[in-house]
Amino acid sequence: MKHKQTIIEQFAKQAVAFAEMPGHSDSMQMLIDMSGVSGGDQVLDVACGPGLVACAFAPHARQVTGIDITPRMIEQARALQGEKKLENLTWLVGDVLPLPFPGASFSVVLTRYSFHHFLNPAAVLAEMVRVCRTGGRVIVADVVLPPGKAGAYNRMERWRDPSHIRALTYPEMAEIVGASGLTNVQTGHYKVEMELEKQLSASFPNPGDADRIRRLFEADLGVDDLGVGAHRQGGEIHFAYPILVAVGEKSA
Repeated sequence: MKHKQTIIEQFAKQAVAFAEMPGHSDSMQMLIDMSGVSGGDQVLDVACGPGLVACAFAPHARQVTGIDITPRMIEQARALQGEKKLENLTWLVGDVLPLPFPGASFSVVLTRYSFHHFLNPAAVLAEMVRVCRTGGRVIVADVVLPPGKAGAYNRMERWRDPSHIRALTYPEMAEIVGASGLTNVQTGHYKVEMELEKQLSASFPNPGDADRIRRLFEADLGVDDLGVGAHRQGGEIHFAYPILVAVGEKSA
């Protein structure tokens, strides 16, 4: 319960900044293409945040439902829906364990940039599979790292965002997806480019942690213990979150 409250507190503060951060709309077409979404699909966006993904899927689907634990994020999602004049969207404030839907309710179930916030991502994926129809697709997109990089990265991200639990490693994600029962699994990769100070300005670390992060990035230039390719562009430090997309089909 304490962790859920931390998530709500962090993302209530981050809601507007998160929606407006450069990079958070990047590679959306990749998700749409890999999902195979079409006009008859009922889509569920798990931990939908400010509705960026749900609103991007809505023109391609029959109906899209977004669920998030943070009321402020759902407010942002509704505002985005209004701006885009989309009608085939439903929003729900709620938890993901369990998902408050009957089994086989959706033909596409997806989540983006959420697994690193879950105490039990395997259980969340199992819920996503449960509410997916036979023959439907389940999509997960999140930061995934080589085992040797994850420790330093997770320490940094917990300083930046206290609601962060941990990014999975490639073997861990493969194990979770493999155990879920999904078949015909396909994967894709992309990077979300960031400038350090802009990312920090959109975050709400505890006092003193922003300076710890700056020192950590300075020390990581040309080293890449964090796994994000930190480098200088002019006087700024830039880096990129490495994203893995995994798409599988629910078999009978």
